[in-house]
Amino acid sequence: MLRNDQLDQWDRESFFHPSTHLAQHARGESPNRVIKTGSGVHIEDRDGQRLLDAFAGLYCVNVGYGRSEIAEAIAQQAHELAYYHSYVGHGTEASITLAKMILDRAPKGMSKVYFGLGGSDANETNVKLVWYYNNILGRPQKKKIISRWRGYHGSGLVTGSLTGLELFHRKFDLPVEQVIHTEAPYFFRRKDRDQTEEQFVAHCVAELEALIAREGADTIAAFIGEPILGTGGIVPPPAGYWEAIQAVLRKHDILLIADEVVTGFGRLGTMFGSDHYGITPDIITIAKGLTSAYAPLSGSIIGDKVWKVLEQGTDENGPIGHGWTYSAHPIGAAAGVANLKLIDELGLVENAGKVGAYLNQAMRDALSDHPHVGEVRGDGLLCAVEFVKDKDSSLFFGPADKIGPQLSAKMLEQSKVIARAMPQGDILGFAPPFCLTNADADEVVAATVNAVEAVFG
Repeated sequence: MLRNDQLDQWDRESFFHPSTHLAQHARGESPNRVIKTGSGVHIEDRDGQRLLDAFAGLYCVNVGYGRSEIAEAIAQQAHELAYYHSYVGHGTEASITLAKMILDRAPKGMSKVYFGLGGSDANETNVKLVWYYNNILGRPQKKKIISRWRGYHGSGLVTGSLTGLELFHRKFDLPVEQVIHTEAPYFFRRKDRDQTEEQFVAHCVAELEALIAREGADTIAAFIGEPILGTGGIVPPPAGYWEAIQAVLRKHDILLIADEVVTGFGRLGTMFGSDHYGITPDIITIAKGLTSAYAPLSGSIIGDKVWKVLEQGTDENGPIGHGWTYSAHPIGAAAGVANLKLIDELGLVENAGKVGAYLNQAMRDALSDHPHVGEVRGDGLLCAVEFVKDKDSSLFFGPADKIGPQLSAKMLEQSKVIARAMPQGDILGFAPPFCLTNADADEVVAATVNAVEAVFG
């Protein structure tokens, strides 16, 4: 196909792509795909290839592509008022309305919403507020944050530290000293293969208790966790995990931050993952599904307990010294209002639960018995297939084998289906838009099976 390749040249000369092998891309050794349009669960690139996006961008285009209702809300807001700040009590109809809509949908006990732009800055806000909270309570030493290995919480200095993946630490001088890590609730990768699920939960609890004992409970401010591990492998928690972990946190007066950037607003078939797994958070992080990525927006939902202390702090010290220029940006807020209305009107939370169950079962039926498939797992519209070198011994492939990237490349090449090769393992991840149908799910499963046959023979 003849085309103007000046765009490709500009890309390689000018564009710093995130999570990319920079040298290979600059040299033209890696592909450059320019996406032009999208509709429903499909996107189309400039070559006219129509692709089924089984990862919804980055778990984020939840209502699907091409929703004119959101586009029109954005345009209307831009014409009426493109921007005004939210400092010193200022707001817009969209930002105030959206805050109310979020609290109407949030778990019980939540009080206010602070708006940012992305999940990373929301978690940076959360950590600052937790530190402020303990300073107001006269506990200046209670500042450490416990995260989990394989958790994902962002790419900033603190949030990159919270993220428990080697790629986000290597050569960045991370993690910072205030962040400490504990065991991931990853039953399939447990070291003791004889452990039952119940025993593994007890092991995770024992590891957390030991970490708290070593560091001192009086130095630990909060624990942060995704309801279901996302980028670390799409790993649902073992039965009883969250109940047991929360008991430890309550005993030691440690706040709980639920990072719902992926799970918030319906991905598990419930409005929040906290509802799904019986989590009672003090702070909730939201982003992706808040606007279905039609405009950048994130939020920190602050619980009653924390909010009362923040109010006390401003009575004692004056206005809180935290804010972003684009906090509660009206265009993002307008997108959020339209997005949440659409989710309700189209019944997309219910659809995510039903079609997600269908997708996970179909993937299990198709691949669980394959000699190189170690596990098929998921919940709601999250699904993962983890590949192993030897099933009986749970021997994993080496990083140099690049099995995950090979499989995702084959899916794209053969079937025009986008899956994600997850980091630190040979794992194919799926997180499609909530408008996925059973027929679409069948297409995703068939594409996965075809890729497995092509790679493994």
